[in-house]
Amino acid sequence: MPILLLMAAPTSGGGSMTILLVQVALFGLVFYFLFMRPQNEARKKHAALLAALKKGDEITTAGGLIGKVKDIKDDRITIESGSATVVVDRARIVRVGDSVAPGQP
Repeated sequence: MPILLLMAAPTSGGGSMTILLVQVALFGLVFYFLFMRPQNEARKKHAALLAALKKGDEITTAGGLIGKVKDIKDDRITIESGSATVVVDRARIVRVGDSVAPGQP
């Protein structure tokens, strides 16, 4: 009798693989919506903030330097801070006027 019971029991090896694939897909979706998507949106907002940069705007750099835009050339921005003139990389600007780049305090 025990032999018949063993032979009649269904084997569901394919079902466990399907469950594993569904779990991996759900993990990927959670990762995308919690990490990837917000970073992409913040990157787009920062790029739009920098694209709208013009002479005379008051900016703050990632290093804490505050000044007014004097000249813009490609990726280099010349700013005037006090009596000094400094050239900074465009990507290092975190604040333009009252607008703060996403992800910055």
